Formats: sequence, structure tokens, C-alpha cells
Amino acid sequence: MRPHPLPVIAVLVFSIVTGPAAETLRLPVKEYRDRMKAGWIGQIAGVALGGPTEFKWKDKIIPADAVPKWQPKMINDAFGQDDLYVEMTFLRTLEEHGLNVSIRQAGIDFANSGYPLWCANNAGRINLRKGIAPPDSSHPQFNKCPNDIDYQIEADFSGLIAPGLPQNAVDMGEKFGRLMNYGDGMYAGQFVGAMYSAAFFETNPVKIIETALAALPAASQYAEMVRDMLAWYRAHPDDWEQAWRLAQAKYRENPEYQKASNGGIDCKINGAYVLMGLLYGKGDLLQTMVISCRCGQDSDCNPSTAAGVLFTTIGFSRLPPEFSRELDEQRVFSHTAYNFPKLVDVCEKLARQIVVAAGGAIERDATGGEVFVIPVTPVRPSPLQLSWAPGPIANSRYTPEEMAKITKSNLPDQMPGAVAAFAPGWKIEDCGAEMDPGLRAEFGGRKRVLVTHPADPQTGCKLSRQLTLPPAGKHILRLVVGHDPNGDFDLVVRANGEQLLRKTVGPKTATGGWLTEEVDLSAFAGKTVKLELINQPTGWAYEAAYWGEIALIRR
Repeated sequence: MRPHPLPVIAVLVFSIVTGPAAETLRLPVKEYRDRMKAGWIGQIAGVALGGPTEFKWKDKIIPADAVPKWQPKMINDAFGQDDLYVEMTFLRTLEEHGLNVSIRQAGIDFANSGYPLWCANNAGRINLRKGIAPPDSSHPQFNKCPNDIDYQIEADFSGLIAPGLPQNAVDMGEKFGRLMNYGDGMYAGQFVGAMYSAAFFETNPVKIIETALAALPAASQYAEMVRDMLAWYRAHPDDWEQAWRLAQAKYRENPEYQKASNGGIDCKINGAYVLMGLLYGKGDLLQTMVISCRCGQDSDCNPSTAAGVLFTTIGFSRLPPEFSRELDEQRVFSHTAYNFPKLVDVCEKLARQIVVAAGGAIERDATGGEVFVIPVTPVRPSPLQLSWAPGPIANSRYTPEEMAKITKSNLPDQMPGAVAAFAPGWKIEDCGAEMDPGLRAEFGGRKRVLVTHPADPQTGCKLSRQLTLPPAGKHILRLVVGHDPNGDFDLVVRANGEQLLRKTVGPKTATGGWLTEEVDLSAFAGKTVKLELINQPTGWAYEAAYWGEIALIRR
């Protein structure tokens, strides 16, 4: 596919007005809508292309023949992607509550989302549902994934609704990015949003990146990564694999740049892969996606971001038809209220509000067409924060009235009923959705097995029960617990907060996949005791617990 002759188009569709009054940008609303639509198509195409490769190549370049070949029908493969539906939650909040919606309301809306989440998103939402209000929901004291890629893959909307207004990307980051990310994790999304904002008026990827760099705190590691990528591109303009090796050595292998990192999901290395595609794709739509994809790690989200920015510079009406002709415009994006036309309409509606709120205007040209008149103002980056050396918490908590508005819990819907059926009287909290938790008819040769999974890499899934033990006799808590053949976890037993047992359940401790433990509770005879059984993660790989028996025995 040949690169599109972008600079010629750009000259025809917008202008910069200078003079005694403040400098402004002029963009026909029709052209804005066309480019914004293209930005969404780029996101959809990029995540659809890279979807089959996601996290299958870690710290390796994906072989060229392992990248899926683009087919027009693939444009409909992304309707269920979190790369898209999470940011549409934020659009919905703006649509329903207005541009001045509070961060606390944004957190309530995010807490009430029903889709599965991972990494920083999941940790942030768990905190919100517990009543830890933003900004503390993303603070490293409560969220152990602050530098993950999450807001980077969800911030596209913030630039698509703010042409030429990168400050909006910074402001939206402070409102939505702070729900789950901190420091570099939030800056990553602000940078992405600023690239989209610039892409309405600039076609050269280097200039787009340089413009968006101004939205970052200069001393942040993320800004350092952006500067490095530009320097490495200038030093090796025709060798993206050399740039990949340089990024790997610094941002994956150097411990100084892995602080507060969650491995390959870190925003800096994945952000480098986004820029790799934008810089070395050199305007070729398909090559931009392929290069970002071949860098590995989060290899569907990264080409989605790169393609979204590049497609915005072109416009929907000028895209090669193989990227849009088979789009099902009536299909609704998973977990949202939007099909493609509704998505475009709400973005235009918000863009109109944002332009005016920024001090701009909507005028008519000589033909009667509407034109955005956009003020050019300096961008003010957020203050520098370091995820590995965070500032104090805000002690932000939701009020009881606010908590009443949060209708979703941190439990998969099936779990309360599954626990009640398997172990009457016990309750469950902090159970994650991974590995299909619930009641199984059979596992590992045992009938009726309860499956739980930790909520996140730090938060164990907890089964609890409060009861009064009779004063006489010896009281035993008998547990039969299994593990996945590929993983292990720690079984923790507490009584009234006192740890009575901590033991790894895994291949070295469980006979035939099952561990039997009897915990003596006799010291609590005649007392009311709260028992807690915790499925505690050890390495975040196949951490499910398989409960074969939970029994209280009196001898």
C-alpha cells in the first residue's frame, strides 16, 4: 500500500490565522467529522489486525509471517475489544454529565461498568467499588499497577473530541486517567490524546510527536522515552529493528526504567512500540500497524493507537476502501450504547462544546458551512509524580450516598450463589473473573468443586464466616484444596485476624493435585470467631484455587 499524499490534503482543509488577535486554527466541522471518523477506524483496524498476536511474543520481534494479513472483513472483529469499549465509558460520562463532570462521578460510572478488566484498570475499579474514591483509586499505595498501559490505550477519545486543543488531553487525563493510573501511566494517555489533537492539523508523524511531547512533564521517564525514540529514529531512519533493540535494552532490561513496572504491560515500552509504528511506517497505513504489532507485548493495542493517530491525519473519505467498506455500522460496541454512527455523533457533540469552552467559536464560511475557530494556547503539563516515590494520598473516600450509586460489586455475578451452594454460611469477596470461577461439577477427580481466583496480583480472594464455637470439644477446620496443573497459590487461614496457616498449594505440596489441611480451632472454643480462607496469589500465573471441601468438625 502506497503512503497517502497527506501534506497536500492538509493545506486544503485547514488554515492558521494570525494577526493582532490571538492565533487561531480554523477547521471546517465537516472535515473535523471526517478525520475523527478516520481516527476511530484506525483504532478498530489496528486492534483487529493485532488481536491474534496479543502477548504471544514477549521481548521478541514477531516474525513477519506471523502477523495476520489484512482482510476487509476484519474491520468487524473489534467490537468486543477493551481497547475501544472502556474509552466509550468515558465518552458516555461526558455525554450524560457534561464537560465539568467531577472525577468522583467519573469514578462511579467506571465502577458500574460491567466488562472484564485487567491490570491497572481492574485494580482501580476494585478500589472504586470498595469506596476508595479518585484520585486515591490509582495511588500506588492502593494500586500496584500504576504504570501499566491502561489509560494509554483508552485516551484516544480525549484528542478525537478536541482538535487542536492538547490541553483537553491533559485535563481528561486528570479526570479519567487518574481513575486507574498514576505518574507515567497517566502521562502516557495524556500524550496519546495530545497526538490525536495535533493530528487534525499536522501530517508529519515527527511533528505530531514533538507537539504532543509538550503535554508531558519533561522530567518524567515517559517524556524521556519519547525523546529517545525521536533520537533513535533520526540516527537509524531506515532500521526500526535497531530502534527496537535500543528500546529493549533501556526500557525493558535496565532496572532503572522498570521501577513500579508490571513487566511487559508497562506504558513506556509499549508507548515506544506505538511510536515505532508511527515513525518507521512513514505514512503507510498498513506498515504503521504491522511495525507496531511486530514489536510484540501488547501487540493489538499498540497498532490500534498508532493507526488511530495516522488515520486521523487522512480522513475517512480519503481512506483506502479496504479499511472501511465492510464496517457494520449498526452493530453496537460491547458494553456500550454506541454503534458507529452514534459514536461519531457523540464525539462531534462533545467537540462542539469543547471548542467553545476553550474560548473558540463555531462560525460560518462563505458557503454557509460551519467552521471551528480554535484558539492556539500553550499546553500546561500535569505536575511530575513518580510511581515509585509517590506523594501522599488524598484520603479520598466515597460517602455513603455516593456508595449507594455504585451498584456493581467486585464479584463475578455467579459467585455468591456458587459459594452458598458449596459452603452455606460462607461469604466471598475480592474474587477475580479470570479462569472462570464458580461451581464445577468435577475437577481433578472430585465432584462439586468451588473455583475462586484472586482479584489482582496483590489481592487474594477471601472466603469468610463468623460463628460461635461450642465451649466443649476439639474444633477442626478441614480443608481440601487443589491447584491448576500450571500454577500454585498460597492458602492462608486466619481466625479473628490471627494467621493460623500459610502454605503453598502447588505441585510440591499437593498429592495428586490436592492438599488436605486440618487447622485446630480449639483455642477459640466458646468464642465468636471470624474465619478467613484466602486464595493468595504468588506469581500471577494460573492462581485459581479449587476447593474440594470446607468443613468444621467437632471431635
